Amino acid sequence: MKQIETIAAAENFSAIDIGKTDELNDYILELGPSMKIPGKVFGGAAVGATGCEFSFQQFAPGTESGFLHTHKHHEELYFFLRGTGCFQVDGRVFPVSEGSVVRVSPAGKRSVRNHSTEPLVMLCIQYRSDTFAAEDAADGVILAETVKW
Repeated sequence: MKQIETIAAAENFSAIDIGKTDELNDYILELGPSMKIPGKVFGGAAVGATGCEFSFQQFAPGTESGFLHTHKHHEELYFFLRGTGCFQVDGRVFPVSEGSVVRVSPAGKRSVRNHSTEPLVMLCIQYRSDTFAAEDAADGVILAETVKW
């Protein structure tokens, strides 16, 4: 089974490498003895994220998540990086493809399916809902320091 590699880390940052998206199926997420999800890897703990979780997942042609799920507190953003498929929320099914972004509130009953002949690759970011305020959009500070490479 593939493992996440640390690229660099220090007090204010960490960087990892999960590998090429073609290699995502080398990961297997084990949720229990009878629940194994091929092609999915979580990365939040590996980078020490404190405000969100994220995962990459590759669905092989003709596969799907196989279950509906909701969250108690977390909203999710799904970014589709490659391929085509369909997404279901609360019984509504719609197409997704490279460049599609789907936001689902905690209570949304969701699932993903790859009905194509090519892999479907997505990045999912999970975070606590209703925590981002309007002033957060202006949180960045541009420094007067010169960038040195």
